[in-house]
Order: sequence, then structure tokens, then C-alpha cells
Amino acid sequence: MRDVNSNRATWKAVLKRERFLPLPVAHDALTARLIERAGFHAYQIGGFALVGAMHAVPDIDLDHLGENSEAARRIIASSSLPVLVDADDGYGDVKNVTRTVREYEYLGASALFMEDQRPPKRCGHMDNKQVIDAAEMEKKVRAAVAARRTPDLFLLARTDAIQPLGLDEALRRGERYLKAGADGIYLEGPRTESELERIGRAFHGVPLATSVLERGGKTPWLAPREFERLGYSMVLYPSTVIFQATNAIARALRRLHDGQPADVTESVDMDQFEEIVDLQHWKEIEKRLG
Repeated sequence: MRDVNSNRATWKAVLKRERFLPLPVAHDALTARLIERAGFHAYQIGGFALVGAMHAVPDIDLDHLGENSEAARRIIASSSLPVLVDADDGYGDVKNVTRTVREYEYLGASALFMEDQRPPKRCGHMDNKQVIDAAEMEKKVRAAVAARRTPDLFLLARTDAIQPLGLDEALRRGERYLKAGADGIYLEGPRTESELERIGRAFHGVPLATSVLERGGKTPWLAPREFERLGYSMVLYPSTVIFQATNAIARALRRLHDGQPADVTESVDMDQFEEIVDLQHWKEIEKRLG
């Protein structure tokens, strides 16, 4: 692994430069490398894809800081891009939030998002979510702000209140979390384009995020630039890569099971893979020092 932390732009700097960030999820280090090679300016490590890839289980609070941070460590080290990490609900009270923020900042995270769900938390596009009191989330936001070593760590406060309590309450919570010190707001689960528009108006000029699934999500699919037009500066894509990767793996295994060779039109070759994993870099080290 190369030393990528020293070359990584801050989240605030890349957001200011690009103005709008589409954020695919990396569920492993190889995916993070491919996101960078594809030309994205930033990416995210999200729990939905991460827990599915690590354990083949759903995103229903079965994973926590220890296993997630270890996976994030490997992913962050594989790419020089700024990375937004899913900190779930902070994994407990203000003590746990403090530990979570310090751990991810140490690992090289550029930004974190933390949500106001009541445990057991679940994927933001699932039904039957519950949220904690807004005052309790404000304490977590303040703890996160106090825990970071530098304001370069961007803190995005997420509310999941739309589904259980309605949009009005979600908007109120967003305002409260900003006043508590969050750098930006993430409203999960807008259900219509009109709700997306209203959120964009309410937080005009504020770093604003939401997420969208191409298949099976609560939020309608819009082109990335349409989200930008509505006032969003970040859109997270939790399922885009993992859903298509799952299908590709299943398709490759069906071919192998049936005794067929790999479809060369859907596969890299050895030379291409060695370039992706940077074999030449390691050859040079071996030649120079071995």
C-alpha cells in the first residue's frame, strides 16, 4: 500500500472545488481503487454495502465499530480520494460517539455521517425506522465536534425522521443539528420530487446530502445534475456498485458451474488486473531494495 493520506484533499476543499459530489460506495479496497480510476473526486464507505460484502447479512444493526473500522482501514489505505464514512448512530452515547470520531479520523476519514435512528438501526431505505429525541442527537453532534482533532474532518448529521415523523419534523431536526455544530445536513428518504425540492429550498447554501437507490429505494431516481439543480451538494449511491457486482459474480459462477469459460467481454485480463492492483509499484520496490 502507498502512503495516500498525505495526498488526500480535505472534504471541504473538494466540495468547494467541485460544488457537487456523486458518491459511489466502496465495499472493499479494490472497489475504492476502481472508483478513483473511474474519475470520481470522492467516495463513501457505507454500511449497507459493507456489511453485505463482509458478512452476507442485511443492514439491520448487526455490525459495529470494531469490524467496520477494520474494513474501513483497508479501504481508506487503497485510494487517495477523500472519503465519507458511515458512522451509523455513533454506536452508543456521547462516549461512543467520541471514540468513533477519533478512530475514523485516525484512520484517515475525510468526513463522517451519523444518524438519529433509535437502535436497532437499519438501512435508511427500509421501513419501520424509529428515531431518538432530537435533543439526544444534538448531544451526539456536539460530542462529535468536540472529539475531532481538526475542523478538516467534515461532520454530516443525518436525520431519518421523514418516514416515522414526517418531513416537517425532519426539516426542524436538520436546523437543530446545524446549530449543534454539524458542517452539513443529510436527509434520508425523501419520497417525492416535491419533497426533494422543499428540502433543497429549506437548506439553500448549506452542504446538503441525500441518497438514492436505482432499484427498491424510497427516493425517486433523478440524474445527478438534477439533484445539484435542486440544491444538493452530495448524493450517496449505496447500492449502485454492490447490486451490479453481486449480479456479475452470480453470472460468472453460473457460467463456471455450467462448464463455460469466462465471457471475455465482461472480464478484465491478467495484464489489466495487474495494472489495477499496481504490480509495477511493488516490482520497483523489489528491484530497488530486494
